[in-house]
Amino acid sequence: MKVNKPMQAASEPMFTRRFLYTLIIPLVIEQFLAVTIGMADTVMVASSGEAAVSAISLVDSITILVVTLFAAFATGGAVVSSQYLGRKDYASANSAAKQLLVLSVVVSTIMMLLCLPFRRQIISFIFGSIEEQVLSNGSTYFLYILVSLPFLATYNACASLFRSMGNSKVNLWVSIIMNLVNVIGNAYFIFSLKLGVTGAGLATLLSRIIGSTIILILIANPMNVISIRNYRRLEWRTEMIKRILRIGIPTGIEGSVFQIGKLLVQGFIAVFGTASIAANAISGSVTSFINIPGGAIGLASITVIGQAIGAKRPDQAVHYGKLLLLITYIAMTALAIPGYFLTPSIVKIFNLSADATAMASNVIRITMIFSATIWPTAFALPNFLRAAGDAKFTMVVSMFSMWAFRVAMSYFLAITLNWGIYGVWAGMYIDWFSRSIFFIVRFFGGKWKTKRVI
Repeated sequence: MKVNKPMQAASEPMFTRRFLYTLIIPLVIEQFLAVTIGMADTVMVASSGEAAVSAISLVDSITILVVTLFAAFATGGAVVSSQYLGRKDYASANSAAKQLLVLSVVVSTIMMLLCLPFRRQIISFIFGSIEEQVLSNGSTYFLYILVSLPFLATYNACASLFRSMGNSKVNLWVSIIMNLVNVIGNAYFIFSLKLGVTGAGLATLLSRIIGSTIILILIANPMNVISIRNYRRLEWRTEMIKRILRIGIPTGIEGSVFQIGKLLVQGFIAVFGTASIAANAISGSVTSFINIPGGAIGLASITVIGQAIGAKRPDQAVHYGKLLLLITYIAMTALAIPGYFLTPSIVKIFNLSADATAMASNVIRITMIFSATIWPTAFALPNFLRAAGDAKFTMVVSMFSMWAFRVAMSYFLAITLNWGIYGVWAGMYIDWFSRSIFFIVRFFGGKWKTKRVI
C-alpha cells in the first residue's frame, strides 16, 4: 500500500487532487452509511414503541461519552503516525501504531469492566427520574454495548491508522460489512425473534466483533506502510505512549466534557417527557446527515495537515486547511438546502406521535440553517489545529464554550424560560457560534504552526 509522500520543493503542492478525492470521498460515504444505519436502527426499534427508542437514545448518549475517551487516543495515534509519515520515518510510524492498539484495547477493556455492574445506576444518575420501562430497556441495551467496546476500540484504532496512510477505502469496505451485519441482525433479532432492544444490542455487538476481526487481519498486511503483526509481542513503550497522549489526553478531556455537557442537556429534555426525548433523538439523527461532510473532512485533515507539519511545511498546512474548509462549506450547504424542504417527509418515516413530530420538524429545519453556516468553523476547523499538535487550545475553548454557553444557556432557555426542547437547541447554536470565533482567530493567527508532537 502506498502512502502519499510529500514533495520537497517548497513551491510544489504536497498532495494531488486525486489523493484528496480518494481520501475524502470514501470517508464521506462511510459517514453517510454510519448515520443511515443509525437511522435504520431507530426505525426498526420504533416498532417496539417510543420507550424503546428513548432507551436506546439515552444509552447511546452515555456510550458516546465512553467511546470518546478511546476515540481520542485513536486521534492522538493518527496525528503522531501522520507526522512521522510526513517525515518519512516509517519505523517510528509503525511503533506509534502498535502503541495505539495496545492503549486502545487496555483502556476500553477497563471501561467495560468498570461500567458493567452499574449499568442501571449510571442511567438513573445521569438522567434522573425516567419511566421504569425506559430504564429497564436502557439497562438491557447498555449490557451489549459495553461488551462491544473493546471491539469498537480496536476497529477505531486500526481505521485511524489506515487514514494516516491515506487509505480510507479499507475503512469504507469494512464499514459496509459491519453495517450490513447490523441491519440484517436487527431484522432477524427484532422482527423475527421479537427481542426488541435486546435484539438491537445483539446486532450491534455482532457487527463490531466482525468489523474488528476483519480490520485486524488487514492491518497485518506487510505491504502496508504501517503494518501491525505478531500481536503476542505487542509491548508498552512509554515514550511513544507519551507522544500519543499529548494529543489524546487533551482531545479526550475535550470530548468527555463535551459529552458530559450533552448528557446534562439531555437531562433537561427528559424533564419534558417521552415525546420530547423521542423528538430530540430523531432530530439528532436527521441533522447529523448535514454534518457528515464536515466530520469526514475533519478526519481527512489529520492525515493531510499532520503530514504537512511532519514534513516541516506549515505553508502547505495553511493552504490545505483553507481548501478543506471551503469544501466543507460547499458540501454542507448542498445538503442543507434540500434537507430543509424535505424535513416534513423525513420525520414522517419515524411514526412518532403528533407532538414529537411537530417538535422534531421545527428543530431540524432551524438546525439545517446553522449547520450550513456555523458548524464547519466550530467543529471541522479545530481538527486542523489538532493535526498540528495544538490540542490543548481546542480543549480549553471547547470546555469553556460548552459550560458557559451550551449548558448554562440551555438551562436558562429551556427550564427558566420554559422553552422546552427549543431552548436546549438554541443553547447549542450559541455554543457553535462561540467556538467558531475562537477557532477562526487561532487558525488565521498562525500560532498553531509552532506546535510540535514528534
